[in-house]
Amino acid sequence: MSRSRQRKLMGEINVVPYIDVMLVLLIIFMITAPLLTQGISVDLPKAAAEPLDPSLMQDNEPLVLSIDRDGLLYLNIGGDDEEPIDEQTVVARTAAVLRRNAETPILVKADQAVSYGRVVTGMVLLQQAGAERVGFITDPPELSGAAQ
Repeated sequence: MSRSRQRKLMGEINVVPYIDVMLVLLIIFMITAPLLTQGISVDLPKAAAEPLDPSLMQDNEPLVLSIDRDGLLYLNIGGDDEEPIDEQTVVARTAAVLRRNAETPILVKADQAVSYGRVVTGMVLLQQAGAERVGFITDPPELSGAAQ
């Protein structure tokens, strides 16, 4: 009888190890999240444009042609997206993506310091590959002293 009084069964779950694991995962995600940004650094122009319909992007990953301030071309699909590619590679990769799925959204992300002629060259390359509709990625304009 004295033995049963010494040992009582616990009906509770020890959650301390689960909290420890959760905090470690939180720290890992906080450190790795900034590293997951894709593409190259581009200083986008400011424009008050309407955002794209999210349902268009839901099924298809968009093909993004990036043009940095030096006029170098980058594609986010196929190969290393941080290595510049030549114009023929842009046409070939874009055509391959559009053959696979003609509904793939095509976007241009150009630095505001790059010449207009280089942006037009990029758009012509996309059209040569078969892109019928091309969108531009911009940053929204900053509100001047409005809501704070």
